[in-house]
Amino acid sequence: MQYLDLTVIRQALAWARAGETLWLCTVLSTFGSSPREPGAWLVARRDGQHVGSLSGGCVEEDFLERLAEGDFAAPVQRVRYGDGAEEGANGSRVTLPCGGILEVLVECLAPGEATLAHLLALEQALTGQRPQRRHVDLASGEAHLEDDAGLGDRVIWPPADEAVPSTVQLRIGPAARLVLAGMSPVAEACAEFAQRLGFEVIVCDPRPGMLEALDLPGVERVATLPSTFIAGGGCHAATAVVALTHDPRLDDLAMIEAVRTEAFYIGVMGSRKASAARAERLQRSGGLGEAELARLHMPIGLGLGSKTPAEIALATMADIVRVRRGRGREGL
Repeated sequence: MQYLDLTVIRQALAWARAGETLWLCTVLSTFGSSPREPGAWLVARRDGQHVGSLSGGCVEEDFLERLAEGDFAAPVQRVRYGDGAEEGANGSRVTLPCGGILEVLVECLAPGEATLAHLLALEQALTGQRPQRRHVDLASGEAHLEDDAGLGDRVIWPPADEAVPSTVQLRIGPAARLVLAGMSPVAEACAEFAQRLGFEVIVCDPRPGMLEALDLPGVERVATLPSTFIAGGGCHAATAVVALTHDPRLDDLAMIEAVRTEAFYIGVMGSRKASAARAERLQRSGGLGEAELARLHMPIGLGLGSKTPAEIALATMADIVRVRRGRGREGL
């Protein structure tokens, strides 16, 4: 799936290889109305060519206008947009809808081997199976990567361990993936929700005719056992695996294989009674230990009192987003 982050970095790479100076902008924080979340990227050249988005309009226009006028020559700086922002080097008169505030990190990346190597590492993090944490020094603009669990907010700003922030930390990883183990009305609703949330969606089902009724452009359909797809490398650390069919031949085998992967969320639908029976069955026949069983979300989803397929799918995707954001169940 070619999603926006990867498009931005690949364009940055193309310009860097051509010897261009480029500006990489990252949304650091938002308050109030903002169409783009923290971590969103835009890359631009001095002539105004750009890829990506920060706000969907007004912020980009102001940034590109100031860039053309010669601003943002420093290796790195923070720019504040919206209500309360002061005009000048670190502010703008742009007013965001509903009094929103947007803070942006602007990095000037000069052409050279160091820039190329760093952008290549970002591309590998976005396409590979190992999430990274990107550290940017706010004084020098120097950046480096380290391995990361990939869960939690995309932007760690300001860092909890710094009274006076000197760095920005950004989580970089592959697009979130949802593997649906088997087709069902709940799975179809999950696929639709997940697409809206920006997930890459893959539905696996070997049963004849089950995938034919799925009419969601962009959803990958794989006519094989979900367990076979998972065992063949279908999961990375940004993957959620959910089984929503009530068919043990699909659900149980998928769970057995999924716990052997780095998937951040593994869940299966069923009542508490059915879940207890499944746990005993997976332990007895599947050889799963207590630690592996503890990784399974069963019953799946948040306790919303869901009844219909759409409600169950909503509860499931809400729980997946909760875990991906590194949030507990407290207060839910």
